Amino acid sequence: MTTLELQNYLKAHYPKENEACEWKEFKNLKHSISGAKGEDLATYVSAIANMNGGHIVIGVKDGTLDIVGIENLHDYIPETLPHRLLGVCMNLSSEGLSVEAHTTTDTARTVWIVHIPKHLPRKPVYAHNKAWQRSGDSLIELRPEREASILAEPIGKAEDWSALICTDATLENLDPEAIRLAREEYITKHPNLAEEVAQWDNRTFLNKAKLTLDSKITNSTLLLLGKAESVHLLSPAVPRITWVLKDRDGIEQGYEHFGLPLLVSAQKVHAKIRNYKYRYMADSKLFPDEIDKYDPWIIYEALHNCIAHQDYELGGRINVVEFPDKLVFSNVGSFIPENVENVIERDAPPELYRNPFLCQAMVEINMIDTIGSGIKRIYSKLRQRFFPMPNYHIESKRVEVTIFGQILDERYAKLLAMNPELSLHDVIALDRVVKHLPSTDESLKYLRDKGLIEGRKPNVYVSASVAKATGDKAGYTKNRAFDKKYYFDLIEQAIRQHGSMNRQELDELLWKKLPDNLTDSQRKTKINNLINELSNKLKKICNKSSNTKPKWVLCEV
Repeated sequence: MTTLELQNYLKAHYPKENEACEWKEFKNLKHSISGAKGEDLATYVSAIANMNGGHIVIGVKDGTLDIVGIENLHDYIPETLPHRLLGVCMNLSSEGLSVEAHTTTDTARTVWIVHIPKHLPRKPVYAHNKAWQRSGDSLIELRPEREASILAEPIGKAEDWSALICTDATLENLDPEAIRLAREEYITKHPNLAEEVAQWDNRTFLNKAKLTLDSKITNSTLLLLGKAESVHLLSPAVPRITWVLKDRDGIEQGYEHFGLPLLVSAQKVHAKIRNYKYRYMADSKLFPDEIDKYDPWIIYEALHNCIAHQDYELGGRINVVEFPDKLVFSNVGSFIPENVENVIERDAPPELYRNPFLCQAMVEINMIDTIGSGIKRIYSKLRQRFFPMPNYHIESKRVEVTIFGQILDERYAKLLAMNPELSLHDVIALDRVVKHLPSTDESLKYLRDKGLIEGRKPNVYVSASVAKATGDKAGYTKNRAFDKKYYFDLIEQAIRQHGSMNRQELDELLWKKLPDNLTDSQRKTKINNLINELSNKLKKICNKSSNTKPKWVLCEV
């Protein structure tokens, strides 16, 4: 970003100093992180954490937000600063503690945004052996009443952030276009109420759609319907979707940020995605000629799931990264069901959700499927298209899902087309095999017993019977080794023709004739074994040079 772009970005997301936000110049970080009590970063981290968490913008003018830049980072980098803060701020949580770094492209000025999590239940955060707090935009020592409030917090009962009342918000903070769109989607979800909805004023509609709580604006109301300029009311949350376009090598080609209202922003992100037509295999009668590369419903479901299950208290953003052949969606927060299999295999919605109030509101305005069934339906729709299943990458604080926009393995696609009776469990297990993802011995045994795969770990592939049934005999043959005699004859014939062969020449001779599913290391081992057997056991070829630079000739009889 240029200086002007970064300035606008900061003004949009951190527009004023308050209990959740502080601007600091801090040109030299050497003594600014843990230095003078009441003035250093550690003190402000303690104060903001002891409220509801928030952000500290470093490298800007205090009071004006003008960008001055950090001139001396000392030995700090964004990755190590959180660790340093954990060392000087007792009880500070690592969950959600992060540094967002920006350097302007025109003036090379560096700005850091420190994202600070809320204190843990019953654990005030200390700096310099004192607990601090905010009073408006002022820094003070922790008041007894605030300390008592923290120490009295319940442990183990999860608070629904999405249902919290935003006391400073009114209907004036909501976007009229977003409300209109929400009405349309509510009628789509509840067509029998269309005439009634037309008679409701906005206050009544928001209550009926479960977007407000007793006519009070909630965090969910602002997330979905809030005006862009009302984003500060949700601080320390950063309600933002970033769309990034990358080429096949992962090089960024473009990006765009989308903020409130997220109901409208989701549609704008969807419109950015290049959903070209995809042509199936031309020689196959099993598939239609062409379809959209991505099912629009799947795009919306994946994106809306990110909105619904984002942990907004961590201060992260939702990312949608578009590659030529796939879409990667990610959001911050743990995956409460622990793994995708738990979601797919159960027949009832999970007992626990993050943001239950938000999820219910999104169901009402047709943003997500009936609670608990969306992910399973994504899998089923991809199976119907004969496309790969989604890839889920789940970390402790982040969930990433990849949706593919093309067939990766023709044998797999033909297998799905020819065997519609396969269960979703079978398809998912087979999908892991064709992607060379880790599979349990139990899963591989199950697929092998059903005659779907053969081969040994890690080189497992679609079995001969399935390949034959789906017309993929050539692809199957590529994964099967030829008889040893075939390779021996090749070696002897080449040596007879050229007089001698070195190891590199033998590699070039045999490399592409070995099964396609062997790795480079396995190919080298295979060639070693062939040479050793042909020379030591069969005595057909001999080395007329050194062991380090062998020169193979036919042995004299």
